[in-house]
Amino acid sequence: MSENDSAQEKTEEPTAKRQEKAREEGQIPRSKDLTTFAVLLASAVGFFLFGGQMAHGLQRVLRHNFSLTRERLLDPNAMFSHLGLAFEEMFWSTLAFFSVIVLAALVGPTVLGGLLFSGKSLAPKWNRLDPIAGIKRMFSMRSLVELFKGIAKVSLVIATAFILLWSMQEPIHGLAREALAPGLNHALELSLYAGVVLSCSTLVIAMIDVPFQLWENKKKLRMSLQDIKDELKDSEGKPEVKGKIRQLQMQMAQNRMMSAVPEADVVITNPTHFAVALKYQPDTMSAPVLLAKGLDHSALRIREVAKQNGVEQIESPALARSIYHTTELEQEVPAGLYVAVAQVLAYVFQLREFRKGNGERPDRPGSPDIPADMRY
Repeated sequence: MSENDSAQEKTEEPTAKRQEKAREEGQIPRSKDLTTFAVLLASAVGFFLFGGQMAHGLQRVLRHNFSLTRERLLDPNAMFSHLGLAFEEMFWSTLAFFSVIVLAALVGPTVLGGLLFSGKSLAPKWNRLDPIAGIKRMFSMRSLVELFKGIAKVSLVIATAFILLWSMQEPIHGLAREALAPGLNHALELSLYAGVVLSCSTLVIAMIDVPFQLWENKKKLRMSLQDIKDELKDSEGKPEVKGKIRQLQMQMAQNRMMSAVPEADVVITNPTHFAVALKYQPDTMSAPVLLAKGLDHSALRIREVAKQNGVEQIESPALARSIYHTTELEQEVPAGLYVAVAQVLAYVFQLREFRKGNGERPDRPGSPDIPADMRY
């Protein structure tokens, strides 16, 4: 097997996004056998709890429909009256019993996969109408497995019923020797017991089917390495596009930074590798602010823009490196560099006054006093 083929094997656990998408499409584990067990057990328990109520309701219906006077027999509208009362009586008599069954039918499927309503799972899928695909599904491995499962289920229920009848043969034969009322009650008890036992036999099937459904659903959701890569591309964007976006963002930030250089009071250089542009307005600023900084090519552009706009440039390699590494754009220089930056700004401001004809030409500042922890 080639490396490319092995990479396509679905050996990876499903991601959270894959699981969420599968859930939106209705692809969650469901066990029909678990639902069957829940409905059968609820029926047996409901019959045990509400059987007497249903029996009394049926008794009232029979008494009302068979206790007829001669006038009611000859009344053509009496049939509709009796029929309506019979439906009403049986509805209220069986409401609790069927409510338990409906509740079990709703709760049973949600135990395994949770409550979910997906419109996508209800949407028609035309590929299922393909007769060729249908024939392939009929003779697929899954159909064969379902066939053996069905045979196993029927065999288990029949075996349980046979064992149950064999163990209950004496009580069943004894019903013929009992009086009518006690015999009916005893027969009802035996029927309820048999119903509960047969319902519990389906629990064995559900205990086998539930782990199988969980395993099968997890297998369907498994992903290949290529699937995971594609998902990352879809969620985070393709690397080429992301790189282009980052390039554009950097270019825009660079342009904004260069547009602020003409407003600077001084550009301090390395002189070739580093360049930082500072601005200080004593009336509005508590400390000098970094407007632009650059390395190599960006430093060259800063120097060019500064030269074109008449911004003073001062060579101070140690100070330029310190400001570059310790200060972010549009932030004030750290307190440890106040003295060194003040010496440079004082020289720049005095130089401006000199060029205007005021005072003497200032001396260039010497090596700045930079703290040891800010030297780079």
